[in-house]
Amino acid sequence: MIGQMLDGRYRIDAPIARGGMSMVFRGVDTRLDRPVAIKVMDPKFSGDPQFLTRFELEARSVAKLKDPSLVSVYDQGVDGGSPFLIMELVEGGTLRELLRERGPMPPHAVRAVAEPVLRALGAAHASGLVHRDVKPENVLISDSGEVKIADFGLVRAVAGSNLTSSSVILGTAAYLSPEQVSAGNSDSRSDVYAVGVLIFEMLTGRTPFIGDTPLSIAYQRMENDVPAPSELIDGVPAQFDELVTRATAREPAHRFADATAMATELHRVAIELGLPDYRVPAPSESAEHLSARYRVAQPVPEAATAVAPARPVTASTTRIPAEPSHTKVMTAPHPAPQPPPVPAPAAPSPQHHPEFIPDRAKSRQRIVIWSAVVVVLALLLGLGGWWLGVGRYSSVPSIAGMSSERAAVVLKNAGFATTLRDKASDMIPVGGVVGTDPSAGARVPHGSTVAVLVSSGKPKVPAYRPGQDVETVNRLIRDAGLVPVDSGEKPSTAAKGSVGVLEPAAGTVLPTGAQVRVYRSSGSQPVTVPDVSGKTVEEAKAVLRQTGLTVATSHRDEFDQQVPAGQVAATEPAAGTRSLTGSAVTLVVSNAVQVPDVSGLSVKQARNRLEGAGLKVQVNHIFSNDHGTVWAQSPGGGANAAPGSTVTLTVLPF
Repeated sequence: MIGQMLDGRYRIDAPIARGGMSMVFRGVDTRLDRPVAIKVMDPKFSGDPQFLTRFELEARSVAKLKDPSLVSVYDQGVDGGSPFLIMELVEGGTLRELLRERGPMPPHAVRAVAEPVLRALGAAHASGLVHRDVKPENVLISDSGEVKIADFGLVRAVAGSNLTSSSVILGTAAYLSPEQVSAGNSDSRSDVYAVGVLIFEMLTGRTPFIGDTPLSIAYQRMENDVPAPSELIDGVPAQFDELVTRATAREPAHRFADATAMATELHRVAIELGLPDYRVPAPSESAEHLSARYRVAQPVPEAATAVAPARPVTASTTRIPAEPSHTKVMTAPHPAPQPPPVPAPAAPSPQHHPEFIPDRAKSRQRIVIWSAVVVVLALLLGLGGWWLGVGRYSSVPSIAGMSSERAAVVLKNAGFATTLRDKASDMIPVGGVVGTDPSAGARVPHGSTVAVLVSSGKPKVPAYRPGQDVETVNRLIRDAGLVPVDSGEKPSTAAKGSVGVLEPAAGTVLPTGAQVRVYRSSGSQPVTVPDVSGKTVEEAKAVLRQTGLTVATSHRDEFDQQVPAGQVAATEPAAGTRSLTGSAVTLVVSNAVQVPDVSGLSVKQARNRLEGAGLKVQVNHIFSNDHGTVWAQSPGGGANAAPGSTVTLTVLPF
């Protein structure tokens, strides 16, 4: 869509970010000649009248809100089958990008971000609007230090779409409140919960719940409270612990009533702690900053290329070319004034000192020789200094948006060798060039190898080999668009100090900027495999990991009459076996079926219940018909049976 005009007015210049339902571009309102942000929804929504109606209503509602911390909405419409939204362009970056660059934030910086976010949400709550998707990606920080929140109403509009399945959780799993997960309901207290999680992440550098899938992350908050930030990172004041605990209470009635109430409490805490005012810095390597470098080149107006009429140039006339991007100042040459003649000095009277003439000649020769040596050395040193400091370096050219073949040619012409390397990107399609390593503009020696970073699509945890060095694996993680986090040591069969394990596992798809925990190997030690029979799978995994063993990604199902279904029956290797830390253990999980108690039921009812549990039925009749009541069963109700095994029923005719 780069270079296209929406509604005959809004020109799309460069991509900024891409999400699951939309893409954001940098653009220009050509009618008012002002920069704008253009959010283009997925074309699939264009044929859904229910979405379009809700989309228009939400845009109108948000456009009425007036708060300096809300991203202004200018216009909305549909063009070429794509619904779009025209918004204020915040030149800076997102809170997600700032956390990725700087990590956890101190309390005074957290307050500087959270207060304007809460003020903006409070203005919306007072008007009856709920955001529903508060997360770092929707908190924008401008280059001048302003904090703004974006994307009001989009979740509600998509939720009303006929294309949205009722089983889909709308919103970002890490920030959803328990009531959004359980019933899909949300109000101002749901936004309060999300801000509580946001403050937790700013203080600690991570979200409170981590899982393999968004669904597992979402459901953890149904049974678990958000921990206090001070449990994960030192130095967090108790007042911030209390603020997060109250904002993220599982019961909505126990939270702040709305964002204004939470903002009031945060302000009180800031005064109590004496937190200083703080100007939040914008992230330096943001997607918005990157997009500013690759705008669509505009044609030069005809007036700019017109040839100015010639006019005489005098010694006092200055000429400035019309081309603004290469301004040069030129003055007409004129001859330098000649110095007045100097009278020749009177010839000295000859003096004769024959005994000194040979020594004087030798002295002059030595002076000339040493002067020449000094000049040559100065030239060599100057040339060497220039070469070492400037001459042997060149700037890496910008190649973003090119094909990999074209990028290689551009780099080769600039004097660099090239190599290809994959890098995940939410913005650049698979196979497109994301950029270079070193980045564009960096000065590196002539002939150096510059890596062309080619988009590999959505980020996922890269494949690695236990025992690789930490720096190599960290680079793979960064190239995947994720953030490596040193998480200490774990026992492993890999060499001590090398990479032992990554969490989440290799191949897990994550959002851009998500954290990957890197555990270094502490070496192998002999341990005894513990007995985990009778425990749930999660409990067994926790016990084995505490022992220093790893758990195989898949388990084996096996019938065990003594162990209820879903619980661990045994391990491979067996409990009591000696093994090395870091070795993999496979769980054997009981697939026993608990036999339903069908005594007193009719034959038909008993048969339906037993077959529904995966069991077969055999009926022993006192009389020859299939009518009557179950008098006895074998095995009895509550017993464990193998899947597909037979339950015998004894039926009486009454």
